[in-house]
Amino acid sequence: MTTDNLANNQNNWTVTDSSGLYGLDRWGNNYFSINELGHITVNPNGQQSRALDLMELVKELESRNLKLPLLIRFDDILEDRLTRLHGAFEKAIAQYHYKGRYQGVFPVKCNQQRYVVEELIACGRRWHFGLETGSKAELLIALSLLSDPEALLICNGYKDKRYIETTILARQLGRQPIVVIEQADEVERIIAASQKLGAAPLIGIRAKLSSRSSGHWGSSIGEKAKFGLSVPEILTSIKQLRSSNLLHEVRLLHFHVGSQINDIAVLKDALQEAGQIYIELNRLGAPMGYLDVGGGLGIDYDGSQTATEASTNYSLQNYANDVVATIKECCEGKNTPMPTLISESGRAIASHFSVLLFNVLGTGSVPAEDPPPKHDEALIVQNLRGTLKYIQKIPKTSDVDSSKLQEAWNDAIKFKDDALTAFRLGYLGLPERAIAEQLTWACAKALVERLPQCDLIPEELKTLRYALSATYYANLSIFRSAPDTWAIKQLFPIMPIHRLNEKPNQLGHFADLTCDSDGKLARFIDNGQVKPLLELHKLKEAEQYVIGMFLGGAYQEVMGNLHNLFGSTNSVHLRLSYTGSYKLDHVVRANTKSDVLEAMEHDPEELLERLRIASEEAIQHGSLKISDAQRLMDHLETSLRESTYLHD
Repeated sequence: MTTDNLANNQNNWTVTDSSGLYGLDRWGNNYFSINELGHITVNPNGQQSRALDLMELVKELESRNLKLPLLIRFDDILEDRLTRLHGAFEKAIAQYHYKGRYQGVFPVKCNQQRYVVEELIACGRRWHFGLETGSKAELLIALSLLSDPEALLICNGYKDKRYIETTILARQLGRQPIVVIEQADEVERIIAASQKLGAAPLIGIRAKLSSRSSGHWGSSIGEKAKFGLSVPEILTSIKQLRSSNLLHEVRLLHFHVGSQINDIAVLKDALQEAGQIYIELNRLGAPMGYLDVGGGLGIDYDGSQTATEASTNYSLQNYANDVVATIKECCEGKNTPMPTLISESGRAIASHFSVLLFNVLGTGSVPAEDPPPKHDEALIVQNLRGTLKYIQKIPKTSDVDSSKLQEAWNDAIKFKDDALTAFRLGYLGLPERAIAEQLTWACAKALVERLPQCDLIPEELKTLRYALSATYYANLSIFRSAPDTWAIKQLFPIMPIHRLNEKPNQLGHFADLTCDSDGKLARFIDNGQVKPLLELHKLKEAEQYVIGMFLGGAYQEVMGNLHNLFGSTNSVHLRLSYTGSYKLDHVVRANTKSDVLEAMEHDPEELLERLRIASEEAIQHGSLKISDAQRLMDHLETSLRESTYLHD
């Protein structure tokens, strides 16, 4: 889409057009829509009557001194995700007459924030919803929060002696921790800890399946997987546990296909293999009772409903149906009691409830306007002006000869190179070199306005759209708030949250505040494809331009780092009432500069004292006034108490 096309028919643009352009109607999942003001609204249960205007919410939060960038967590959406997940499995269990039940757990690593985990436990209590942990620190969180004696605590990750002993003692406390054997050497540690304490934990076994996976996390399954026991190792472990009189504690089989399963066929193959292993473990004497299908329930980030890395070719109900139907078929065929089904669906639960909002600080682009002619311009500059006039005479038609456009661009590049050579040799002054560059970009702009909307365009001309695009400077750190966009090229829906009743008139991408070339957002969803530029609006004088990144509630906060010492953003938890109003349940203030300095073992008070001494020396030398020294110290002391981000 060219800038010229973006600017056409402004009066005919509707919010429906914006919804289609940004894919909101495909990935919004009924949680997000656009109102008649052109603002995104949040509908926690897909009910328009309870919609909350996101732009108005930002204004009200800023009046509470909660400045952008801002992370808003909608706890109603978190509860609704839990409701949908359990509803899908309950429907599948009823439909297939499954003689068992579903009992989910949340993987703490997905979002370890205190209020998030507490909210999940509170909302999930009616289903005895539990937690999954992968470290001793996460285990401490789970043990302190899980008071429901029927809730499961799945213990994954590397386990030392103290980890295992803690789970044994926690079982005696009335909790239900299941220690999952993921490495063969853990068996001996479990046996030793059980003998030492005279008690044993509930035991699970993670199988290393041979089924193939797909997508970014495809390597997490198969023979080279990081965790899990091969079939020979499983049999050896069963033998060791039997000889130690612990086989009766083996209750669970666990497997993991990989995060963000994009193709449902991958899951079906894994379920069939795991189902047979479960049956064999039961036949070998383990009482079993639980089958944990792990994580992997995917999110349709781009709304295309395809088997791409940013999407899924199945729905939540499809997923539940396949899990229930496949395991039922396996167990019925071998007269094995059907297990309680467990999933560790972190991404599918947490992604939707969190929205990251940031403001644009300014824009930058190449100078592409036709500069006015000057007297006695150099021949090279005159040649560029002639090339521009030639391009401008080419009609803007769909059947334009792209070879003519390519030839004109070749001429423009040649004259620009001539100008650079002349400048290097001293024959061209800096002002004329600037005019030559501006004329070259004016040629590029004129060419883009005449490019036909088809794929039969020379590749070099296609790149001109990107070269002419604007850079929007974003008030955030990619490495802190959206690390997966940089680390694994994860796609998230990104769009303005207002002005959606206006047609966007600029193509652009985002650059963050860090001094790092990777600190950018330049990959956007395009209905199953990826595009390097996003349709945006030109900034208005004295008006904030606010952008939202959606579906980022899983992993982004816990994976973020302190690149350039940008810390966490302000964040709030809120719930909506049935009247459409809201209540702020929790406010978590952003990291201050003092916080991030201390995280790097700098003492803020010591830093201030060093600068005070330096200012006193400057006063003695007469290079700094006492009033200016005091102003400097006041600025520094105030700055230490403020967020690391930019504010007015």
